[in-house]
Amino acid sequence: MTASELENRLIDFAVACIKLTNKAKKSFASEHMNSQLIRSSTSVALNYSEALAGSSFKDYIFKMQICLKELKESKTNLLIQQKSELYQETESIKTLIEEAEELIKIFSKSIATSKKKNGLK
Repeated sequence: MTASELENRLIDFAVACIKLTNKAKKSFASEHMNSQLIRSSTSVALNYSEALAGSSFKDYIFKMQICLKELKESKTNLLIQQKSELYQETESIKTLIEEAEELIKIFSKSIATSKKKNGLK
C-alpha cells in the first residue's frame, strides 16, 4: 500500500466515523463519545499527513506514534459505544472497529519496521 493509498484510507475512516455519529441515539453520552470520536479519528489522517512531511526521521516516528495512539483511542471509543448500545444499527460500528484494528496493525508494523531500518528499538 502506498502512502497516498493509506492516507486516503485514513480519510475514509475519519469520514465514516463522522457519518456514524449522525446515526447515534441522542443522549449526553452519545454526544460526549461522538465528539471525542470525531477528534481522534480525524486526528489520525491529519497527523499522518504531517508525518509524511516530517522534517526528520525522529519527527516522522513521533507523528506515526501519535497516529497509532489516536487509532487505539478511536477503537476503544467505538467499542464503548457498541457495548453501550448507543446505535440502533450495529453493522457500521462493527465495520469501523474492524477497520481500526487493521489500521492499528499497519501502523504498529510500519513504526517497528522504520525503527529497525534506522537502528532504533
